[in-house]
Amino acid sequence: MSRRTASLPDAYFEALYAGGRDPWQFATSDYERRKYAATLAAIGPARIPRAWEVGCSIGVFTQALAGLCDDLLAVDVADSALEQARARCGGLAQVALQRLRIPDEWPRGQFDLIVFSEVLYYLVADDIRTAAWRSLVSLAPGGRIVLVHWTGPTDYPCTGDEAATLFRDTCGYRLRTVRQDRHDAYRLDVLQADASIS
Repeated sequence: MSRRTASLPDAYFEALYAGGRDPWQFATSDYERRKYAATLAAIGPARIPRAWEVGCSIGVFTQALAGLCDDLLAVDVADSALEQARARCGGLAQVALQRLRIPDEWPRGQFDLIVFSEVLYYLVADDIRTAAWRSLVSLAPGGRIVLVHWTGPTDYPCTGDEAATLFRDTCGYRLRTVRQDRHDAYRLDVLQADASIS
């Protein structure tokens, strides 16, 4: 399978949603349901003052994550996906939805939690490194970054393992890996900043 050599453009995702409202079956897939439950368990039950979900798609995980958050920013590059996310999360006052493309576009402020679920492997290596460096600046002291990625074959610029490892290695000593789980079809990494470092 040949790999794409550029980060996937916004039009790629818009075309997928044009072909079906839920192209990855986020709302109906047993794989997604199990992965979401494992991700929430890895995040833990403690309240999160400010969180950022990158690549929220139609908002299925957003809706679940919102229950742990005082303030949650959820972003995606596809307007058609965000329309569905707004409908799904419309009653959740703590959720803000925004169209944003990483790593070129980036939100202001710091976050106690940043979630990259099934998104980094759409980027080429240089863009993943940039996202990692920008995440370090955006992470509050003691904050966590959660990486979740499919580990099966794709034609994306990176595999799930390559994307997660590259992100983690770019952060180096600035973040420590506090959890790394491998499941049948995906991996889950939790990285944490020292509470004393801003």
